[in-house]
Amino acid sequence: MRTRRSFWSACTIAWRSGIPVNGVVISPNLKSGTSRTCPRSSISCKLERMPTFRRPTRPPSPTRTVRMTSYRNPDKKVAMPRITPRTAPNSRMPASPSPHPPTESHAVALTLPVPPSVNHQYATVNGRRLISSAGRAYKAQVGQLVWLKLAQTAHRAALLARLQSEWLALSIQFYFTSALRRDVDGGLKIAQDALCEGLGINDNRIVETHLYKHIDKNNPRIEVHLTPASSS
Repeated sequence: MRTRRSFWSACTIAWRSGIPVNGVVISPNLKSGTSRTCPRSSISCKLERMPTFRRPTRPPSPTRTVRMTSYRNPDKKVAMPRITPRTAPNSRMPASPSPHPPTESHAVALTLPVPPSVNHQYATVNGRRLISSAGRAYKAQVGQLVWLKLAQTAHRAALLARLQSEWLALSIQFYFTSALRRDVDGGLKIAQDALCEGLGINDNRIVETHLYKHIDKNNPRIEVHLTPASSS
């Protein structure tokens, strides 16, 4: 073990000083591609230079000149197109057709559902006769229809002012499915109250009442027409 260490120490000293050992000259200035051999050893190492990578450089592209040639006849006059400014489209949506005929400036015309019968309009509670749930639901439905009707007219303020200041005439056309089951008297009171509550007027302003009875099995309804009463 000591002999091997001393041998390698001698080889190292000889390599650094360039002294020949056993006929082999060892130079410290080794170039790439040379072999270094040590006596009494089977180890041989070859030093090679690592390849270097160089990015290829592109020559600068020469500037290109663009040549524009006009083939227009200089003697011929060309009329320039006339540019008309475009108008912005109208953002207003077209008015949808009204499902009901427009309300007159002095009258209200409505088509309402048939009111419940007299037996279903009122209920007796603790000896008192009160309007039933069916009657309240009917009044609420009529109130919504009246509100929609007034929303479709542009002169509702003038119409309401006239209805609240003049005597009124009420006309109701009843369309029943049968002529024997219902009478016109039973539906007058609740229809009149519902209409006046929806318009916000007092029903004591109605001084004329006209009732008509018809048969329509497929479309039962009532057609109400409220106008100022005649001066006569």
